[in-house]
Amino acid sequence: MNATAPHIAGASTWVDDLKDWGGHLEPIDGKSMNTGRLLWKGEDNGLPEAGIWISTPGSWRLVLPRDELCHFVAGRATYTADDGEVIEVEPGMVVHFLEGWTGTVVVHEAIRAIYMLR
Repeated sequence: MNATAPHIAGASTWVDDLKDWGGHLEPIDGKSMNTGRLLWKGEDNGLPEAGIWISTPGSWRLVLPRDELCHFVAGRATYTADDGEVIEVEPGMVVHFLEGWTGTVVVHEAIRAIYMLR
């Protein structure tokens, strides 16, 4: 996106130009797939990065190598940290996953998040 302030109007329902981002790196059930739309990717190791991310139902192991802020605008999912903390995600929820967060994700209904990595 070539703009002084990259933007997407209607990001919570955007369907134009979504890209197939494939499956998860560590699938548990192997069914969940990702699509998305990149809004911005920095030149310094690709960071920061921001965009729209959509994941279909399924489960996977998640290990985050950097901070990630997600504003979930659709769907339902359960994030369970290795230390036992459970985060029930639903529309309208904002979660800041700290660098090094590890656990499992179960998507019950396709989730859509506006995200930023740093």
